[in-house]
Amino acid sequence: MAEITATLVKELRERTGSGMMECKRALQETGGDLEAAVDLMRKAGQAKADKKASRIAAEGLIVIRQASSAVAMVEINCETDFVTKNDDFRAFTGAVAEVALESGPTDLDALLATNMVNGQSVEQNRRECIAKIGENISVRRFARLATTDGVLGAYLHGTRIGVLVELAGGDAELAKDIAMHIAASRPLCVSADQVPVDILAREKAIYAAQAVEEAKDKPAHIVEKIVEKIVEGKLRKYLEANTLLGQPFIRDTDQTVEKLLQSRKAQVMRFERFELGEGIEKKSDNFAAEVMAAARGD
Repeated sequence: MAEITATLVKELRERTGSGMMECKRALQETGGDLEAAVDLMRKAGQAKADKKASRIAAEGLIVIRQASSAVAMVEINCETDFVTKNDDFRAFTGAVAEVALESGPTDLDALLATNMVNGQSVEQNRRECIAKIGENISVRRFARLATTDGVLGAYLHGTRIGVLVELAGGDAELAKDIAMHIAASRPLCVSADQVPVDILAREKAIYAAQAVEEAKDKPAHIVEKIVEKIVEGKLRKYLEANTLLGQPFIRDTDQTVEKLLQSRKAQVMRFERFELGEGIEKKSDNFAAEVMAAARGD
């Protein structure tokens, strides 16, 4: 059995990012064999990751990376806001965004399987990050836009809302302004013809029910016409409020985004908007339970 020296423990710590006592125990279990200790700790890290996989991760960071002809955005979640300030977590999120930008993966599985600069996949690095930090970490989603002749823009509001946009025409300043508008105004899509059919049907049904209630005291022979006009008017307002082209531009509310784009001879081809944790069912906070879980090492 090799001697467990401070130098050996230090090297294992640098290789794995784990604590001193964990490294010392791993070396003792493997008789001082450094490579075997690394493998042992990686297996332990995977076990920790599997154990924490069911825990809700709704905090985290949205990160954007941009090059001349492409831009990428990732959402990576953790369990608590505290971890978003952790250097290892921030380094991991930035590195994943770089991978998404440079490798152009086709879907999330492909991103997770892509190797990072250390030669390990995003998924392997995610699991090791969990082992280091002690919280569930999830690479939830990413978006990447690439163009040969368009204009790309991006906007990050803090670390919780991110937007990517591609224009035909215009310039980088306009693209950033449009991205900022999208971050603030949350359009569903670019134009009215892109609104999903099921959403339109749901809105029409709601407006029709409201209109019938409003017109219930009117003679029956005119109710149908009244309902039709009310639904038409409300639907028009809904589309103006929820499509990018119909919204008043946040920097000049006297003109719509559509009018702005026309004046600049530009067109929005597509956009992506992420808001941190949207759609994730968050657990109610129970501080006492969290402390007990931490004490048990859960």
